[in-house]
Amino acid sequence: MTAPLARLDQYQRSHRWLGFPVAVAKKFGQDQAGNLAALISYYAFFSFFPLLLAFVTVLGFVLAGDPAMERRVMGTVSEQFPGLGQAIMPAGRPLTGSGFGLAIGLLLAVWAGLAVANAAQNGFNTVWQVPLVDRPNLLHRTVRSVALVAVLGVNIVVTTAISTLSSGATSLHVGLDIGARTLLLGASLVVNVALFSLAFRLLTVREVRFRTVLPGAVLAAVGWQILQWFGGYIITRRLSSSATTYGTFAVVIGLLTWFFVLGQLVLLATELNVVTARRLWPRSLTGPPTTDADRRVYQGYASMQRLAPGVRVVVHFDAPTDTG
Repeated sequence: MTAPLARLDQYQRSHRWLGFPVAVAKKFGQDQAGNLAALISYYAFFSFFPLLLAFVTVLGFVLAGDPAMERRVMGTVSEQFPGLGQAIMPAGRPLTGSGFGLAIGLLLAVWAGLAVANAAQNGFNTVWQVPLVDRPNLLHRTVRSVALVAVLGVNIVVTTAISTLSSGATSLHVGLDIGARTLLLGASLVVNVALFSLAFRLLTVREVRFRTVLPGAVLAAVGWQILQWFGGYIITRRLSSSATTYGTFAVVIGLLTWFFVLGQLVLLATELNVVTARRLWPRSLTGPPTTDADRRVYQGYASMQRLAPGVRVVVHFDAPTDTG
């Protein structure tokens, strides 16, 4: 290790404000969380369209004869997925309900949703370093996936309802409108934090408490809101004139990018929870594992490879321990 890098390493290990994010980033890279997020986003992409088909079909039944409410809900969907909702649910086109469409949409949405949940469980159990022998079998994994799909469904319904109420606040006085929107935004954040916390507990077989996953849930909820705002800004200010040129390509690329960034955010939030709960910092920047946190992390990676009960994994380190 060069002298400047050694000084930087010593500095970050002795200062929590820098050592903690370094530890989160290092574990994120060692877990190959980017690849895990790509797999989650791949299945999420295929689950989105049948889920949207079922959602639009239900709205066609429920909101039939209420054009004002249809426009409000469709605007809310556009806000949840900036630029994508407008292309998939064009303004001025009435919603229609179809029993066949609902059945196909629900069937495909459940199948693809279970695939998303299974990929997410694999990602979370990897981040939590759960040994392979302790991971759930097909039945238990499916039960957890169904529960997660239900949680996501509740999240979509509740946040859509809150956003619809927010869009309806424009009929009030300007002062009240700002207050109402702020209140509804706070309510949406609270609901998202609660649902992210529940999802984070369902996605791993580790026994974790709500307070353990709360920091990551807050990061995920706030990040999700920022992604909506940033996506809306990019679409409305930068790409609106290109929509007709790129058409379907823009929708597909935008949707894949959206889910990939969201998957990265969720796994980064999980890494935050793991590093906090197991106190996996400070970490050494380069070279052999020299801190206690380094050793615990690498022991966890080795223990993950246990495939059967009764198998023991013993890890030896050549480098001396430096608690730094």
